[in-house]
Amino acid sequence: MLEVDNVHTYYGDSYVLQGVSLHVDEGQVVVLLGRNGVGKTTLFRSIMGLTPPARGRVVFQGRDVTGWPPYRIVGQGISLVPQGRRIFHSLSVRENLEVAERPARNGSGKAPWTTRRILEWFPRLQERERQGGGKLSGGEQQMLACGRALVGNPRLLVMDEPTEGLAPLIVNQVEELIHQLKSQGISILLAEQRFGFALAVADYVYVLSQGRIVHESTPAALEHNEPVKRAYLGV
Repeated sequence: MLEVDNVHTYYGDSYVLQGVSLHVDEGQVVVLLGRNGVGKTTLFRSIMGLTPPARGRVVFQGRDVTGWPPYRIVGQGISLVPQGRRIFHSLSVRENLEVAERPARNGSGKAPWTTRRILEWFPRLQERERQGGGKLSGGEQQMLACGRALVGNPRLLVMDEPTEGLAPLIVNQVEELIHQLKSQGISILLAEQRFGFALAVADYVYVLSQGRIVHESTPAALEHNEPVKRAYLGV
């Protein structure tokens, strides 16, 4: 589904990603773990074309999309749930969804994600569909950010710190959402700092430190790897 091959990315003179490689298979949930500032968001920006890599490749479903503008990457079937939600505060809940809605791609065989379906999926959003996005709670804004990404009808959902700043009850709801999306065949790549949450949703995990992948394994193997947890995750 997605292959990131030896990606090097800079912010000016700052060398952030130093040869990162990972892959996501179809229908898989892959979690990228790491402390703040190690390059997780930069990697996602490189995948989405927001900060193109200086070297390396991003390949989606066999097509090299490295350096493509974000709108073309989204058009290929990748949607981003950005860190901090980044919803449009001046637009209503419904308008936030409608502005991002794209028709489903032919041949998926699954019910398309529409504004109506998202509002049915998240009853809290349906109750507030005419309310401004800036008036929602943190958990409601996260639901809206997820819904806005889904109405693009992606094949791959990229989620940057989806549980950041959320209460435990809302974290549980996000976990359930990820399980349900996986059951519908959506591939997911997410960055996370909550160790328990990551192990609960992941099929495979990567650990990023100082712009490099320092560990990759199944969640079970990472759970029992005390040196890696201690050195790179503070667990």
